[in-house]
Amino acid sequence: MNMAVVPAKNEEGRIGKVLTMLQDTPVAKIIVVVNGSCDNTMREVKRLRLKNVEILHFTPELGIDVPRAIGAYYAYKNGAACVVFVDGDLIGDIGMLIKELIHAVSNCEVDLAMTDCYPDLEYKSELAEQVLLFRSLLNLKLGLYDKIGVATPSHGPHAVSRKLMDSIDFRDFAVPPMVLAFAKKHGLSVDVPVKLPQKLLGSKIRNYFHAKKIADTIIGDTLEAINYFNDRPRERCYLFKEYQGYNPLRRFDILENFLSKA
Repeated sequence: MNMAVVPAKNEEGRIGKVLTMLQDTPVAKIIVVVNGSCDNTMREVKRLRLKNVEILHFTPELGIDVPRAIGAYYAYKNGAACVVFVDGDLIGDIGMLIKELIHAVSNCEVDLAMTDCYPDLEYKSELAEQVLLFRSLLNLKLGLYDKIGVATPSHGPHAVSRKLMDSIDFRDFAVPPMVLAFAKKHGLSVDVPVKLPQKLLGSKIRNYFHAKKIADTIIGDTLEAINYFNDRPRERCYLFKEYQGYNPLRRFDILENFLSKA
């Protein structure tokens, strides 16, 4: 069974479009992880009355990527053979992209299928250039750069197989580059079957403060993944700077509690 995990925090006006788009894909169940919302996200989801949508609701904000980990574990426990991750703000024309990711996992024995959101390596800002540099560094360390470029589970829709979920620590879904490093380290199949420039995903436009925090988060996550791959402590430091970003706001405590009880 194919399932989708859709993290949603304050996505009123967007989440409905995402869930409607997913109705035209080979997804049997959609798990919406509503967390920390103070708008009408929950009401908008319920108003659609979609039979294949299940809501996991958390009053506190779970922090970046933790909803993915919770959704992935829930889907796994409910028999998912393939899980595709789609952020709740992506209102671009991505239906075909989702279908291709699921096809790669379900029919081509790919264990981690990602989207290349920078197919032309166009740098729109210094922050983007910095982040892509570290993403390149990780993929070079993994010996995957020639195959996947700067693709990462941190950015864009992606999908994983049952085989990957059978062996991974679900906490690693909360630090997305760890999923990529894990897959390579354990001989799982990694591919980038689809390309779509970032600007076509239809994600929200954020301010510089958020962009800087996200950049530091992804860089720190990438450093963790490199250290894990090299059998070193999972530190987030490079050249005497520690890259934390939003990492301290990730509610690993809630994730731990969910994993222990689900």
